[in-house]
Amino acid sequence: MSVLAAINRIYEHDGHSYHIQTEDLGTDERCFEVRVFEKGSVLWHKRVPYAEVLERNLPKGEAEEQIHALMDKTLHTVEAAIAKGKLG
Repeated sequence: MSVLAAINRIYEHDGHSYHIQTEDLGTDERCFEVRVFEKGSVLWHKRVPYAEVLERNLPKGEAEEQIHALMDKTLHTVEAAIAKGKLG
């Protein structure tokens, strides 16, 4: 499986514009990184493992879909954390 494309979103909250980015670090690292930026500065970052998806030995397309879904779910979780004042 190759590296998945990154997902980027702009999240507006309370007068602030946050750039939330996920970047797949590849199957060697078996994780992706999430970063939250405001005005070009990194406010928060975290690595999210997906080894358990790879260990299921799913067909390539299914594995990529599950990793993409995990990235998307993580973005929603980060947006919720920003809305609750836990980030930023």
